[in-house]
Amino acid sequence: MLLGRFLSIRIFASMFLVACSSLPALAQIETAHRTGGMLLGVQAWTFTRYTAMEAVEKAAAAGATNIELFPGQNLGTDFPGVKIGPDMGQAATDAFRKHLAKYGVSVVAYGVVGIDKDETSARMLFSWAKSLGIGILNTESVDAIDTMDKMVKEFDMRVGFHDHPKTNNPAYKMWDPNYIYQLVKNHDKRIGSCADTGHWVRSGIKPVDALRMLHGRVVSSHLKDLNVFSPDGHDVPFGTGVSDVKGILDELHREGFRGSVSIEYEYNWETSVPEVGQCIGFVRGYCAGKNYQ
Repeated sequence: MLLGRFLSIRIFASMFLVACSSLPALAQIETAHRTGGMLLGVQAWTFTRYTAMEAVEKAAAAGATNIELFPGQNLGTDFPGVKIGPDMGQAATDAFRKHLAKYGVSVVAYGVVGIDKDETSARMLFSWAKSLGIGILNTESVDAIDTMDKMVKEFDMRVGFHDHPKTNNPAYKMWDPNYIYQLVKNHDKRIGSCADTGHWVRSGIKPVDALRMLHGRVVSSHLKDLNVFSPDGHDVPFGTGVSDVKGILDELHREGFRGSVSIEYEYNWETSVPEVGQCIGFVRGYCAGKNYQ
């Protein structure tokens, strides 16, 4: 009888720990600030010349309440050699979590990150991400899609396949939204596209057309507005370029999109905070004017 009671307590404790481990990401999804139904934020790559701690501060200064992290960014001057990712350790993770809370910023996504086909390695990544409240991983690891099917079910998270620009290498197909749709269409619906609108423009594709090709399978976005429709285009404040940001927002709303939209501003690297702020203000103003919820 005592053994039975002991086993019951152990089982209950295990169930409690599993339940608790799922709370951060679920709470993040429910409590992170939304704009027009979307998790609007900044991709930390915008501030790649700074530490992750500084990126959080700059994102907050631009008016952002959400951020998407990327792997390998130095954490901060108080943590020499520590980089953002599953290997950063508990003490560094806890310190970073406090820094996020101090500036009122939530981590909603992480990428572009490699996802291993090996389930044990993949589970380490998903577990770490969920511990920070991250609900979306962005990747280009096509060969691991079957493992992702298992992970998104186990962790109730989403995975977006990111696109870089078209190149002269015919083996690189991620730039093509139809390729990504064919890749994901028979997999769990939590797996879809991380729509990088700037890279579509650099590939000669109109972003609104690309979104429609994906038939609602967009789980996240790196939102950009470029100055010209060319591989050499650079970022400009939303509404002043050729990407048709208004049309992009309309199409995402039409599709019932509820994922992360990360402003990734790859220009004026050291002085971009005012321009990032303009982009945030543009999205908020447009969604408010349209009464997008």
